[in-house]
Amino acid sequence: MKVSARNALKGTIKAIHTGSVNDEVLLEIAPGIEVTAIITKISAENLGLQEGKEAYAVIKASDVIISVD
Repeated sequence: MKVSARNALKGTIKAIHTGSVNDEVLLEIAPGIEVTAIITKISAENLGLQEGKEAYAVIKASDVIISVD
């Protein structure tokens, strides 16, 4: 598979919290570093997502905002 997004972070699915419409998928990309995605329940089922499985967080954004205190 090829995608145009430049940020694809490989990780392991640490947890899936299933809701009535959407699922929250927690992906650990490095020890102690996690990315959370909210996707439709149907998409999670179609992808066959389950804890312990490898997956990618693909990030496509036109703006990245940086903030400091």
